[in-house]
Amino acid sequence: MKNVQKKLVGLLLATAISTSLYAKPIHHYKEERPNIIIIMADDLDSRQLSCYGGQNIRTENIDQLASEGLKFNSIIASEAMCIPTRASLFTGLYPAKHGAYQNHKPVYGHLKSVVHYLNEAGYRVGLTGKNHVTKPTSVFPFDRIAGFEPNCVSKTDDYTLDSVRHYIQQKDPFCLFVMSINPHAPWTMGNPSEFDPAKLKLPAHWVDTKLIREQFCKYLAEVRRLDNQVGDIMKLLKETGTEENTIVIFLGEQGPQFPGGKWTLFDNGQKSSMIVKWPENVKAHTETDAIVQYEDITPTLIDIVGGKPVTGLDGLSFKEVLQGKTETHREVAYGIHNNIPEGPAYPIRSIRDLHYKFIRNLTPDSTYYIKYMMNTSNEQLAWTTWVHKATSNDQAKRLIQRIQHRPAIELYDLQKDPYELENLADKPAYQDVVDKYAKHLDAWMKAQGDKGVAMDIPINKNGKE
Repeated sequence: MKNVQKKLVGLLLATAISTSLYAKPIHHYKEERPNIIIIMADDLDSRQLSCYGGQNIRTENIDQLASEGLKFNSIIASEAMCIPTRASLFTGLYPAKHGAYQNHKPVYGHLKSVVHYLNEAGYRVGLTGKNHVTKPTSVFPFDRIAGFEPNCVSKTDDYTLDSVRHYIQQKDPFCLFVMSINPHAPWTMGNPSEFDPAKLKLPAHWVDTKLIREQFCKYLAEVRRLDNQVGDIMKLLKETGTEENTIVIFLGEQGPQFPGGKWTLFDNGQKSSMIVKWPENVKAHTETDAIVQYEDITPTLIDIVGGKPVTGLDGLSFKEVLQGKTETHREVAYGIHNNIPEGPAYPIRSIRDLHYKFIRNLTPDSTYYIKYMMNTSNEQLAWTTWVHKATSNDQAKRLIQRIQHRPAIELYDLQKDPYELENLADKPAYQDVVDKYAKHLDAWMKAQGDKGVAMDIPINKNGKE
């Protein structure tokens, strides 16, 4: 009997030792919630990425990420400028609700952001790089991480990964926003000589001039710089052993600082890019046409980390899209533009699905003007060369008029006309479509408390009207 007991004790001891060697303690699983790194571009024309069909540059690192994750073909910025887009990303609210409905305007001080929501779920939330959207700090209490350039108009973007390395190797799970300043103007980084101006394929809504081709080379050089930064972050995850337990999200922000892009509600302004790599949850080398807006990202992060759902947000979690459980998310995406302080008042609203884009220009008798791009006294602006060419070229004149003088209503067939060059709004065959989207847009503006023309007015230094 004693021998049997000894053998039983020995067997139990051996089992315990084996378990301690090869099994993880129960509490360890609680710590294995996924880390999150979000890499965001600045003024990126997402159509230039080769994984999105771009032909001017091969973005190897972003393409590699796409081959390992899910590529979103229909992510839409609700307001095509930096601060509103990032405020929507961080708060889960549309611009009329979060308050940063003009560029450089702070959000409302009573709000919470992704920092609060993920902190409550046990996550550290950090940010490195471009940070001027994060006002007031009570709404955006990020861990500020050194390493990436915070000033988007800096002529240099030197960066180091030392602080980032330290941050991601600490104990608690993290969500880190790596906010690049590329390819935001003034386009002084990278090597423009990599590109031949004569061989570039220009966007269809551009006027072809020598200066625009030269500037496009400088812009693409910064896209190259952005792609290299993505590669460096991915290498860092491998080096630190955090790759397999880290969700990587790449975001394109809104469109480029070229005419008809940023500061408009054309797709070259609103349409963005998003790639999500989530090992063992997102199928590699896949893509989706599900309509997503930046407001949806914070609710999705809360859902992923197991946080409590937040009532009152405009955004909706697309976790089921990531996991392949559904192919759709939103029926439509909305857009808002307020032109002050980038130029005189020129409010615009939009609604779109996968087929049509409906745009309403609220003051169509006014002239659209952006001070950074359309000052014709400045011969170094591409727009000035466009205007010169338009004096003797009918096509250039039409492209100028498309941007500068707009009708009250625009309707585009995005499937046939992705660069929105043929306005269908006045065609009798499309009046039912116009009426349908006009009603939807009216209802959304009312629900948002969007005052339309009355929102595009000067605000004081405290961010108040």
